[in-house]
Amino acid sequence: MSQNLVPARVPTPGKILSRELEARGWTQKDLAEIMSRPVQTINEIIRGSKQITPETAIELSQALGTSAEFWTNLEAKYRLHLALKEKKEQDIARKSRLYTIAPISELIKNGWIQSADSINELEHQVCNFFGISSLDETPKLDVNFRCSEHREPEETSRIAWVKRVENLAKQQNVANFERTKLEAAIPEILACAEQIESIVRIPKLLADLGVHFIFVPHLSKTYLDGAAFYLNSNPVIALTLRYDRIDSFWFTLMHELAHIVLGHQGAYLDNLDALEENDEEREANQKAADWLIHPQILNEFIVRSKKLFSRKAIEEFALDQQRHPGIILGRLHYDKLVPHKNLRTLLVKVSPILNTWIDN
Repeated sequence: MSQNLVPARVPTPGKILSRELEARGWTQKDLAEIMSRPVQTINEIIRGSKQITPETAIELSQALGTSAEFWTNLEAKYRLHLALKEKKEQDIARKSRLYTIAPISELIKNGWIQSADSINELEHQVCNFFGISSLDETPKLDVNFRCSEHREPEETSRIAWVKRVENLAKQQNVANFERTKLEAAIPEILACAEQIESIVRIPKLLADLGVHFIFVPHLSKTYLDGAAFYLNSNPVIALTLRYDRIDSFWFTLMHELAHIVLGHQGAYLDNLDALEENDEEREANQKAADWLIHPQILNEFIVRSKKLFSRKAIEEFALDQQRHPGIILGRLHYDKLVPHKNLRTLLVKVSPILNTWIDN
């Protein structure tokens, strides 16, 4: 396979001329007198600040016993090298801008944009992805985002994730949304919480209620579990399945639904490790927990069990409450009533059930 090789360095014509003078023991003044040119002209050619014209090439060929083409070719190759170098530097600057506003490698890895050799094509794809007309615009997102104190997710990755959710939501057809109808349908949604196989019903249930429901895996350094925001007049709920467990799935889903049912405005990007930093988050947190397990009934179970939670006891309570045992165990783990290492086989994965809906 042929390949065009470009030299990393190309000597200036002036450098070659300087070597020719050294080989002959001539000074710049000597050459200037021979060619009847000002010394300044020879000096500028050697420094590269003055180009060798065809006329000068003829005079150099006569003075040094070379061909005129030798000097015009040197000049042409050097100027071409400078032009290519300048273009490369411009491309590097443009790529730097791209990688500053977006996690390009992850966008390509996830298939959200395509790899491209052309910087123009790459810029075009990124602009289309973010819905901007040029790189002079900076994608922005006005969200109430919280992260744990030990992690600092990258703003560009969060924005890219939300843009992907928005782009997918725009492709969905959902019914008109009424908040009262969504609130009234919460028991029907929770009826899917007993058997893991039943969660496949949720996307259609929500679509019929006017809610966009999206699964997009989180990007590196975002630490996202879910999000709730509005696209026009319809709410969007997105999950990442970062913690691919049935307890995490249900709590995150109900937490995002709580934001909508409670009438919280704006956009929320949620990290399960840091959900209690403001009143709206605490309110949504409590609402989700109470929907999943009635607090009084849970307290009675805790008292009755005397904090000795066997697998059998958890499964029987789950059956009585029409909840998957993993949801009960997840709550007991969260309340530190059961060590996190215990009974983890109950925390089954949900991704195999939802594989059809997950963006990949």
